[in-house]
Amino acid sequence: MACIPEGYKSILGAYDTQKAIGLLKRLFEDNLSAALDLHRVSAPLFVEAETGLNDDLNGVERPVGFDIKYTGTTAQVVQSLAKWKRMALHLYGFYPGKGLYTDMNAIRRDEEALDNLHSIYVDQWDWEKVITEKDRTLDYLKSTVMDIVKAVCDTQATVQAIYPKLAQTGTLERRVKFVTAQELEDMYPDLTPRERENVIAKEHKTVFVIGIGGKLRSGRPHDGRAPDYDDWSMNGDIIFWNDLLGCAFELSSMGIRVDPESLDRQLTESGCDDRRKLQFHRMLLAGELPLTIGGGIGQSRLAMLLLGKAHIGEVQTSVWPAEIRRECGEKGVMLL
Repeated sequence: MACIPEGYKSILGAYDTQKAIGLLKRLFEDNLSAALDLHRVSAPLFVEAETGLNDDLNGVERPVGFDIKYTGTTAQVVQSLAKWKRMALHLYGFYPGKGLYTDMNAIRRDEEALDNLHSIYVDQWDWEKVITEKDRTLDYLKSTVMDIVKAVCDTQATVQAIYPKLAQTGTLERRVKFVTAQELEDMYPDLTPRERENVIAKEHKTVFVIGIGGKLRSGRPHDGRAPDYDDWSMNGDIIFWNDLLGCAFELSSMGIRVDPESLDRQLTESGCDDRRKLQFHRMLLAGELPLTIGGGIGQSRLAMLLLGKAHIGEVQTSVWPAEIRRECGEKGVMLL
């Protein structure tokens, strides 16, 4: 369901919105690549199912698959590029301190709820960077988070200078509140994970929640995370407070990636030992892939946040149920 704030009216018209989206994407790519020393590369729209390169996300989402007549093999539309990026860094010969970013377009057929923030179409900047063993620390993770937040805030400042009307959306908080998922559970044991994020984000405006995927003391994880890309003890989500929608607004999921030891442990813990036979997992367990940090940053999410949009359908073209189109139309919201 769409939940459009009472009295909402888009600050920019459709024409200026399209121009602004193009501008902010170029600006953010420049800011991000400069901050993290990343180089743009081309990315696949699909991968062969047998390689294990496609992401399983929370482990239950079904990828979109199709057979290839000529090869007789099966391909899957990517759900994200976390594993592919790490393999690419290995094949392309990147060395520590250098990384890549790419445009990723995906189809999430099993998205549970289509609403203001969720669509079956996903567009994000996927990035990955080679690190050393000494960089596999929370301090390095936090430093990288602050670099990304700075890139977001610098992009907002430039976009608002070019479109002064957007100043009414406010200014994003550059200071990041770091909190672990366990600390959040201890602070608000009677709230759901989403409710905890709302409370902490409303107070601190910009938050990074650390430690997603592993079970907390309650026996439940803060959120699902596949066992074979992030190290669950050194990952997290970048969350901004969205004043327009009155909720926590996740912009990025990221983290220091698994090394052979943490992959071995997380595969067993999650009951996914069958993946050990896949090419990607065999190489990682054998120590043949570089140590990395990486993540995804939502392009439509960033456009929503910086342009003061109430619905993700205002900044991307997707498929929506008739009920959502009717509700948005009644409230003057133009879905692309």
